[in-house]
Amino acid sequence: MTAGIEIKLPQKRINRIAVSFFFFLAGLCFSSWASRIPNIQQKLHLSNAALGGVLLGLPAGLLTSLPIAGWLVAKFSSRPVVITAAILYGCILPLLGFAEQTWQLVACLFLFGMAGNMLNISMNTQAIGTEALYGRTIMASYHGLWSLAGFSGAAIGTLMIGFGILPYQHFLVITSIALLITLINSRFLLLTDANKNQHQPIFAKPDKSLITLGIIAFCSMICEGAMFDWSGVYFQKVIQPPQALVAAGYTAFMSTMATGRFIGDWFATKMGIKKILQISGALTATGLLISILFPYFITAIIGFLLVGAGVSSVVPLVYSAAGRSKVLSPGVALAAVSTIGYLGFLFGPPFIGFIAQASNLKVSLGLIAIMGLAITVMATRSKFEK
Repeated sequence: MTAGIEIKLPQKRINRIAVSFFFFLAGLCFSSWASRIPNIQQKLHLSNAALGGVLLGLPAGLLTSLPIAGWLVAKFSSRPVVITAAILYGCILPLLGFAEQTWQLVACLFLFGMAGNMLNISMNTQAIGTEALYGRTIMASYHGLWSLAGFSGAAIGTLMIGFGILPYQHFLVITSIALLITLINSRFLLLTDANKNQHQPIFAKPDKSLITLGIIAFCSMICEGAMFDWSGVYFQKVIQPPQALVAAGYTAFMSTMATGRFIGDWFATKMGIKKILQISGALTATGLLISILFPYFITAIIGFLLVGAGVSSVVPLVYSAAGRSKVLSPGVALAAVSTIGYLGFLFGPPFIGFIAQASNLKVSLGLIAIMGLAITVMATRSKFEK
């Protein structure tokens, strides 16, 4: 009789699955918002310049919450912060759709950014805890699920738009999913964070190793930001394919970035974090240079595939290494590294636009390729724990 058979998973597997769901939740909420930006822009009658100003509300909230998130995780552990932030992140999402005035949208985006970053720091701290249980690197697979959720959120958004569903109605559906995920999985999160030492200070200056990790994250996130914001523009203005293929470069980049995150842990375990970061920087720089030096459709696609593979595992591996800090608790170490890294994500795209205006888009992406080389150089000069 099979009715009485009970499949019992190892506790560490249960923890890993629970944390994975929160990474999926974070990616789903963010991509759902991103998929409806054009609709909300039209609803509020925002020009492109006005929309650019409004969108700064999200990174402003993100940066504001970085030290707060690290302090909360260090003070109360990551579990209650994950649960609280997941609920807030899901519940703030519909408010973006309900906004009737520009100031309301900016305020909601600020709160959305704060909640999102609190979730980011706390769930990555949980991921470091599950890594400790497994005794090997598994961080990249979590970030792969975030990317998979990004694809899912974009697909759901396209479907909702096709059926004429209003943004707030769409967001309420996603909120329901987020709350359900939180309700089911919250009790399976780790109660105690890994590498937590009661003698570690909550506020302290990051040591040289954490600053180096932050710089590596900074370089990688400049490259990521460039691809997110400028890959379509590069294809449209430089490669000039048929209109239906303008997004092909971005799709190529996203496909290898997501795939790389699911296989990155295996390579990191076999070859070590240092070697993977060295290869990642080289792939990023090579891909960008191929796209610039050979501005044709096929070669540009190949180049963007390499860039996606290059940046895929850098941030997850940097987070994993930061979580093993001997100076700061995992949450505070992650916040310190994230602060430096996110500056690249925020200032990279505007920097590209400024250089492109002064010269051209090829030159600006060529300068971004230097960031890829910098990843390889910084990784070569750094020491990483096994």
